[in-house]
Amino acid sequence: MRRLHLNRSRWTAPARSVVGTATTAMQVAALLTALAGAGAAQAVPSFASQTGMPCEQCHTVGYGPALTPYGRQFKLNGYVWGEGKTMPVALMVQGGYTKLKTDLPEPLADHTSVNNNLSMDQASLFLAGRISEHIGGFAQITYSGPDRATSWDNVDVRYAHPMAFGDNSAVVGVSINNSPTAQDLWNSTPTWGYPYIGSELAPTPGTGAMLGGLGQSVLGASVYAMFNDRYYVELGGYRGMSDRWLKNVGLDGDANVHMVGAAPYARAAIQFDGPVRHASIGLVALDAKFEPDASIGLRDRYTDIGLDATYQWLPNGPHQLSINAALTHEKRSLDASVQLEEASNVSSNLTFFSFDATYAYERTWSVAAGVFSSHGDSDSTLYSVQPLEGSLNGKPDSRGYSLQLEYIPFGKEKSLWRPWLNVRTGLQYVGYSKFNGGNDNYDGFGRSASDNNTLFAYLWIIL
Repeated sequence: MRRLHLNRSRWTAPARSVVGTATTAMQVAALLTALAGAGAAQAVPSFASQTGMPCEQCHTVGYGPALTPYGRQFKLNGYVWGEGKTMPVALMVQGGYTKLKTDLPEPLADHTSVNNNLSMDQASLFLAGRISEHIGGFAQITYSGPDRATSWDNVDVRYAHPMAFGDNSAVVGVSINNSPTAQDLWNSTPTWGYPYIGSELAPTPGTGAMLGGLGQSVLGASVYAMFNDRYYVELGGYRGMSDRWLKNVGLDGDANVHMVGAAPYARAAIQFDGPVRHASIGLVALDAKFEPDASIGLRDRYTDIGLDATYQWLPNGPHQLSINAALTHEKRSLDASVQLEEASNVSSNLTFFSFDATYAYERTWSVAAGVFSSHGDSDSTLYSVQPLEGSLNGKPDSRGYSLQLEYIPFGKEKSLWRPWLNVRTGLQYVGYSKFNGGNDNYDGFGRSASDNNTLFAYLWIIL
């Protein structure tokens, strides 16, 4: 299973192996069609055709996850704006060439090499658009090239209703989605955050925040409201999925996070929209309990609290700038994992930070840079010595940067075959100064952090 957005670090649930098999692409497609469909009279067109606007109306750089103020309002209001009705599906393909500084000890996926891989990373089918006057959404199914498997991907279906209270206004809605922060309006939260694309055949740090790691293995609902286009609040919760339902959506039992009960989710933000400058600052929180082995009667608990901020300078001229920052603190109580001898410390803390800036010229040429880091308490059992993915000193700390140059020729008002032909091509470099707790010989098998530095040349097409 792969996402449209590649999360640069992994979160591994405290779940043990269970039996499960992948379903077929037809089963997944049937499920998502039932979710997104609303009768023959309400075809679900792609968003650009529905609104009659070019992709750049909603997206800051031609097309892609990063939203403009108009795009945020379109999503907030349930994806229902516009009167156009046309083909209800879209197809996305991502792939490229991956070169690491040093060969891997073994390939990361079957049918691949230890270095210099040319790959088709994923192909996705989207169903997206208005379902009724107040209901809209999108559903994505993805074929993973490295995994050679098909499953559901990001899904967000929502109901929204504008309201007025005297001189005050509000948009109130409900979102049903399968990934915490997939419903979010800003690109400072994990699901739709920078770098938006990355190599599927390169190592990434061994631990990441739970907030960005539960996607596709849970299902949740939340109630939200935006007051006076400034104050945003959201409350909801997520539940884990059984092996049976994971199989129905194309995943096997290894994706079961064994969540206990509902995991409460909360989001609050303030946004400031001016003629050309737009900013936001927000808080997000998720608290979840897991039961890796029901026979021992103990649970693990993860609590994530994040602070994030955005800034956009979007004048009518050729130059544009977008900046995102996020800081997430995770507290872990690992009673079950300690009892199972899979962790040494009952209590531990981790902190994750990211910052990125993107400059675009004519929404066609884009230069971006970002930094990221993670820091946490040591645990020699949880972060053990092993080739490539291990930690010699038992610490999860990682630190690095990314540089990216893109060319996006389509998605504008006068683009060829608008809006159905969209292409992004780019060159991305990811470098590490620390990886899984160390610099030199971080894994205990002689590998250095910089050995994982990655050059990725990619092609990203949506039709």
